[in-house]
Amino acid sequence: MLLVAAVVVVPISQAIKLGAVSGFLISGIIVGPSGFGLINNVVEIGHLAEIGVVLLLFIIGIELKPSRLWRMRRLVFGLGTLQVLVTGLLIGSAAHMLFDIPMRSAILIGPALALSSTAFVLQLLTEQKSLTSAYGRTSFSVLLLQDLAVVPLLALVPLLIVPELSISEDIGLALLESLIIIGLIILIGRHVLNPILHRVALSGNPEIFTASAVLIVLGTALITEHIGLSMAMGAFLAGLLISDSEYRHEVIAEIQPFRGLLLGLFFMSMGMSFNLSLLLENPIFSFGAVVLLIALKVAVLFPLSRLFQHKVKNSLAVALILAQSGEFALVLFSLAFKSSLLTEALFQQLLLIVLLSMLVTPLLAYFAQHLSKASDTKKPSHTEITNTPPVVLIGFGRVGHRIGDIFSIAKIPFIAVDSDALVVEKGRQIGHPIFYGDARKPDLLKSVDIANAETIIVTLNDPSATKQVISVLRKIHLKATIYARGHSLDECCELRKLGASGAVSENVEASLKLADLALTNYGLDDAKRESIIHNFREEYHAQIANAVRSEKH
Repeated sequence: MLLVAAVVVVPISQAIKLGAVSGFLISGIIVGPSGFGLINNVVEIGHLAEIGVVLLLFIIGIELKPSRLWRMRRLVFGLGTLQVLVTGLLIGSAAHMLFDIPMRSAILIGPALALSSTAFVLQLLTEQKSLTSAYGRTSFSVLLLQDLAVVPLLALVPLLIVPELSISEDIGLALLESLIIIGLIILIGRHVLNPILHRVALSGNPEIFTASAVLIVLGTALITEHIGLSMAMGAFLAGLLISDSEYRHEVIAEIQPFRGLLLGLFFMSMGMSFNLSLLLENPIFSFGAVVLLIALKVAVLFPLSRLFQHKVKNSLAVALILAQSGEFALVLFSLAFKSSLLTEALFQQLLLIVLLSMLVTPLLAYFAQHLSKASDTKKPSHTEITNTPPVVLIGFGRVGHRIGDIFSIAKIPFIAVDSDALVVEKGRQIGHPIFYGDARKPDLLKSVDIANAETIIVTLNDPSATKQVISVLRKIHLKATIYARGHSLDECCELRKLGASGAVSENVEASLKLADLALTNYGLDDAKRESIIHNFREEYHAQIANAVRSEKH
């Protein structure tokens, strides 16, 4: 029933520009107790859905590389920190003073509602093609800091429920203890996780690698839960530990399908928890609370963005698209409710406010996009968001390695992907930026940010794998320049038909070089020898081009 609801509702939601997250929420409302009542075991489904959040935190941990944060440090640690602190303080104070919510609960509610929906906003920015605009980069920076803020907030929940703790000194001491535990996990993990992945990769068994990737995530999550922290924090730490590993992209590719499906299930479980009767009982209060939340977040973000020298329209666009509350508030409130930090009535009301704010987000994003377009006339650079070099080598065997050496001499940055763990290990030992992974998987190519590469060179020795990679690449990146290694005229023709911009047969080039040496030894003068070789090469490539043209006609 869940799958049917998602398959029917989510595409409709995307078609009317509400986005996939809204589609999952609406699907959950339809099949849940507040809808047609087709599913009532919401709690049981919620336990499974929590794994989706665990996997989301893991992916975020992998993507939050220290180098990436450092490049965007001004916006991330400046604007992002101020947004979370100021908004969290104002919301927490309002919750305690205006709505008479206990201080311990208000301490968590404030910063939790200050967080926006990373999954929702990034998806909307991608759909708008605004991720590299000024307002997109700023929104992305704030979201990065918010993702980091989830970690101490997750640690804060179990501390707030301990009755003997005071609000100030003792909580600070307990947080310090948590940080020490996290530090020990990081220290041990750095010396354990990479060797495990290396051994598994050497086996050459993709199913075992998939099992190992899932085991690392869930295993670390369970360990942190048993020592008093949360599963989500453990997953985040596991991702952080793998963020600089040569296996990071393959791990992401293995985890993404599980993450996508289970995170969708999480949003559906939240939709099933939607209390329609609570909304109908007092709609003015619920909608008023949502308007107050959005107004307060806009009122904080707009001047802060102006403080960081953004234009008026861009500042307002950032404030609008980040004005909702997000999935991490749902995670934190669910955890707090299970820990008895929130009463059921308060939990249901907070859940309703968060879900309503998320359902309003597509409308806010529409206005934000128009404001951004009116302000952003300069073509942005993507270097602040991504660190993808202009060249990606797929395959780093003898041919790919030589190409990499040439690019190193020319001082042209590149990254390489290879599915042989030994090749990856040798390449990294001499300083080449090479990662382990199967390039036939679209999720792996997306993980290395292939869409921002200017040139892609496929040097695989397996003709079948080469064809699969070219097909996948052309679907992901329509405008990329793709060069491929072939083994014969027919194979080069087929690669061109599949979408390669150019294909070269190593057998032909070897033949030409051997013939050139023999003609030189035979005594043929240089001009005639070069002419023969040049004409043969041109005729060969013309045959490939003609074959491609005839296929199109």
